Amino acid sequence: MPRNQEVIRQWKVLHALESSRHGTTIPALAGELDVTTRTIRRDLAALQEAGFPLFDERDDEGHVRWRLDGQVLKGLETGFTLQELCALYLSRNLLEAVGATPFQRDLTLAFRRLEKLLTPRMRRFLDRLPGVLVAKRGPRTAAAGASSDVVGKLLEATLHNRVASMTYHSVSSAAVRDYVVHPHRLAFAQGGLYLLAFVPAYKDIRTFAVDRITSVSLEKQTFVPKEGAGDEVFANSLGVNTGPAAQVDIEFEPRVAPYVRARVWHASQQLREGPGGALVLSMNVCHDWALRSWILSWGSFARVLAPAALAKELRTDLQAATERY
Repeated sequence: MPRNQEVIRQWKVLHALESSRHGTTIPALAGELDVTTRTIRRDLAALQEAGFPLFDERDDEGHVRWRLDGQVLKGLETGFTLQELCALYLSRNLLEAVGATPFQRDLTLAFRRLEKLLTPRMRRFLDRLPGVLVAKRGPRTAAAGASSDVVGKLLEATLHNRVASMTYHSVSSAAVRDYVVHPHRLAFAQGGLYLLAFVPAYKDIRTFAVDRITSVSLEKQTFVPKEGAGDEVFANSLGVNTGPAAQVDIEFEPRVAPYVRARVWHASQQLREGPGGALVLSMNVCHDWALRSWILSWGSFARVLAPAALAKELRTDLQAATERY
């Protein structure tokens, strides 16, 4: 049996023992996990060797029941069960996906504290699991996270509704600009940290990449947050845009239809069968670059049916790309 499968089964044994109020028997565990009683005995021995506080006792009917000692933390008031602490410890591997953010240092310190709550043998056992539970890091911003001073001031402005003045390097205009903003939300998306703020000069909510904010100062005056502003972060976009949503209909060829059908690309999506096994996907989303690049990523297997203006933009993008070759 593959080693990974063995570790996952032993994790299930731990979970079954913790969730059983009065303990459980070896035959019951074997039946639940569809293995032999001999396998369960080996699992229990391995878990005990790893330092998990398992013990057995005989009940009034003479059956031997196994339990997990809930007092393993020796009275430490953490508010977490042993299983929850183990699960948090394991999540280190998943949280590596947000590495190089301004919060990475705090996460590292938090996990160091968590490690102290588990014995070395427990940690060695749990360290075997990340081999089967992995998270691939997505693209991150070129700057390895924003300055802690900038993020700290933005957090304070957001929490206390403080007006902020900031200097921002705009990529689209290739210029450095000064803004007065009302910060509403900080959001982590697509490998970057973003500020959603109301800009009085534009009378609109705008999105700013935090790593391109070069300086922030907090003003004395406060603001009243716009109701509902930023509650659903980038809800209308496949990327990091806060623009209005409009319907788009895309037809996918039969060859890729199963892949399209297998995922929820946006909460608004609707699917219907097209001619000859094709699939038509409808969504209410921003008609931004994130949408266009996603459609283009399907190559010749996708075709925009509506709106005509979006189809025209994509045709222009394709023609420009062809000219480069």
